[in-house]
Amino acid sequence: MSVIEVSNLTKYYGKSRGIVDVSFDVKEGEIFGFIGPNGAGKSTTIRLLLSLIHPTSGSAKVFGKDVVTHGTEIRRDIGYLPSEVFYYEGMKVIDLLKYSASFFPADSTQRMRELSDLMELEMNRRISDLSYGNKKKVGIVQGLLHSPKLLFLDEPTSGLDPLMQRKFFDLIRKENARGVTVFFSSHILGEVQRLCNRVGIIREGKIVEISDIRSLQQNNYKKLRVTGEGLKAADFKLAGVTNVQSDNGTTSFFFKGDINAVLKKLSGMKLDDVSIEEPSLEEIFMHYYE
Repeated sequence: MSVIEVSNLTKYYGKSRGIVDVSFDVKEGEIFGFIGPNGAGKSTTIRLLLSLIHPTSGSAKVFGKDVVTHGTEIRRDIGYLPSEVFYYEGMKVIDLLKYSASFFPADSTQRMRELSDLMELEMNRRISDLSYGNKKKVGIVQGLLHSPKLLFLDEPTSGLDPLMQRKFFDLIRKENARGVTVFFSSHILGEVQRLCNRVGIIREGKIVEISDIRSLQQNNYKKLRVTGEGLKAADFKLAGVTNVQSDNGTTSFFFKGDINAVLKKLSGMKLDDVSIEEPSLEEIFMHYYE
């Protein structure tokens, strides 16, 4: 079952591009990574799914319901952590969280305390006294206190120290284990690689790839590094070879296709060393952008 269904979703801000013909789905219970640099359209996509803004064309469904016509109903079961958090500066943390909890019918007092303790949040401090990282922790608690079925995380770890990031990832894994679907938007590729089941890559407002992370690394590309005297980039002109770089007798490149074709090419060269490995998600991502 798909919790999120997006079909040809397009958003223009006047003449400026937001996203164009974006289509994908997110299955119930998965952690879906959505990656791209700043300005690629990640936050626009999330805001459309939350019905905070409306599309120029196309459609999106969450829980099987159109996000425009059923936005209010859908948001009852959604948790959202925006990339930037802004609060009433004069309020105390406890008052802000109680105010947030009042929008939902269930009593969230106990869960609020548990999450605050986990995130080491000082409940009696005023918002104006908090660092950016502590404000982000308030946002994490706020997004989870009503036990949502679907969680949107937009650049969630910015401002968190490494120890708190680890706690946050453990928390998200536990939420997912109890059935929460997670939409994880980030430009930090290592985070996506550690946490997500599948990943969508967005470039200049358009989806360029959707794949499970294992397939993206193992099946699509191999990274080869070849060392030998007199090797040049021109020696590796072969269908499927990209990103060729040569330095001090070592040539590295990506290859997509039948690996035997590359091995046949290499067999005719005098080589000192050859390595074949899976590229990191970051290398694959940069390949799409180059």
